[in-house]
Amino acid sequence: MTRLRICSYNIHKGFSQFNRRMMVHELREGLRRVDPDLIFLQEVQGLHLRHAEKHPEWPALPQHEFIAEGVWPQTAYGGNAVHQHGHHGNALVSRLPILQADNQDISLTQLERRGLLHCEIGLPDGTPLHAICVHISLTENQRKRQLESLAERVQEHIPRDAPVIIAGDFNDWQSRANPWFARQLGMSEVFTHLKGRPARSFPCRLPLLTLDRIYVRGLRPVSGEVLGGAQWARISDHAPLLAELERA
Repeated sequence: MTRLRICSYNIHKGFSQFNRRMMVHELREGLRRVDPDLIFLQEVQGLHLRHAEKHPEWPALPQHEFIAEGVWPQTAYGGNAVHQHGHHGNALVSRLPILQADNQDISLTQLERRGLLHCEIGLPDGTPLHAICVHISLTENQRKRQLESLAERVQEHIPRDAPVIIAGDFNDWQSRANPWFARQLGMSEVFTHLKGRPARSFPCRLPLLTLDRIYVRGLRPVSGEVLGGAQWARISDHAPLLAELERA
């Protein structure tokens, strides 16, 4: 494997925009068509008993396992929000072996539960790749503190020469994350590197905001695409980001 094909996607808990339709089956088929090696998922339902009762086609498996079934042999999940019907959080779906996984709670309020899922992936040449899936807060003050927790995680647990991908929904309404990542972690954003600015990914029907990002270190961006159009706009309120990377 000379290149790594990755996708980052806020799946809106398997429902379309405004929760009008359950779309997890269409979501799975869409991801299978683009066939990434590694998928960073946010707003993943690990369990929801009420939805399972209400929707006859609700998968018996947790959403990340349902998406991965029969195609991607490895998954990891970090539940961040626990409620009376179940829980949801971030997940990683991988064609490559997940050597270890750890979920860190970075929530600052009870109303907005957030976490970062840190996985170590085994590349074919034996190099460990560190992959962190994140979903950052809607409010600026919380975002700053959560990014500080992320920086501490990277600095304390990841060797400086190891390849790293940090991807997810950053809710960076004011576009302040790019210089912060460059300054604090020596990381660059894939779409900014390739096209001069982060990708517009929200709302999916008419993308205006650059909320979703893919940051890398020790890897070179080769291509980047926002998966838009009517098909993807029916599935979630976010558009998926697809990128190809190679070793720097």
